[in-house]
Amino acid sequence: MSPSKTPAIEIEVAGRTVRVSNPDKVYFAEVGITKREMVEYYLSVGEGILRALRERPVTLERWPGGVREGAKRATRADPRGDAFYQKRVPDSAPDWIPTTTITFPSGRTADELCPTDLAAVAWAANLGTITFHPWPVRQADVDHPDELRIDLDPQPGTDFTDAVTVAGEARALVEELGWVAFPKTSGNRGVHIYVRIQPRWSFTEVRHAAIAFGRELERRMPGKVTTHWWKEERGETIFVDYNQNARDRTIASAYSIRPLAHAPVSAPVLWDELPDVDPRDLTVRTMPARFAERGDLHAAIDDVAHDLTPLLEWYARDEASGHGDLPYPPEYPKMPGEPARVQPSRAKKD
Repeated sequence: MSPSKTPAIEIEVAGRTVRVSNPDKVYFAEVGITKREMVEYYLSVGEGILRALRERPVTLERWPGGVREGAKRATRADPRGDAFYQKRVPDSAPDWIPTTTITFPSGRTADELCPTDLAAVAWAANLGTITFHPWPVRQADVDHPDELRIDLDPQPGTDFTDAVTVAGEARALVEELGWVAFPKTSGNRGVHIYVRIQPRWSFTEVRHAAIAFGRELERRMPGKVTTHWWKEERGETIFVDYNQNARDRTIASAYSIRPLAHAPVSAPVLWDELPDVDPRDLTVRTMPARFAERGDLHAAIDDVAHDLTPLLEWYARDEASGHGDLPYPPEYPKMPGEPARVQPSRAKKD
């Protein structure tokens, strides 16, 4: 054991013994949060994080060296990063770690973590998993999402306050549909809105529904909202990232820690408190007390599953008027009905 390491500890979680190695290792250098604190945080919001992850395939965002100045996440262009996304459960995982097999757009498959109890979450946190990225499906049916995800992403020149303004209009739209939606902070500048849906539709159809929702927001808030995939076309707007509903695209779960210096979390909020929230105040150190006092603000999210038909009808209407599908992310194979995946400025030049 090197002098810089502290002895491993064992904790009992959901009837399992989970080993936490080097528990005093600092994971957030700026605020001094250790691995032990990170694991304890996830246990303190256990009911909430498990509700967000239960029986869902989960991609792990691992920062084994912690979040420190200069650390960066690996990308396809530069795989030498300090942190990485892990889709496949490592061979070293205990035999009690639950998994499920999912299929990527490429046709390849993987056995991903599929938590059924809090012990699996603690085990993943010990690996340096800072953020959990669940699929919008359940283990029983991995091809039909049960969740519509509206990701309001501020573009340069806009901020969290602008995203909150758009979220207010999104709330009105959801209520007009007769639906119940659940907002949360992204943990950074954005706002996420989740709607439970009946697991009847394909990933393609759910993505089309997100496009239709975004286009309706564009009509209601011209110049403030966009569904343009290409950054050069977005301007100073809030981008509705419809592609977060494509197969193998995921969003940080409720209660997930985000890899920023002050250790923020993606925090469920009430609609009425959203305008007054400062996402910088919702951190690993502040959320346990908030959770103990208020419980899981997404506790009712599984109480109803909505019919996606109205949004699919809107998509069909827009398609009939010449507004069809939009580009997929660059790593996807060419998808049926997709327009040319060419940056507009480059298309004009060519």
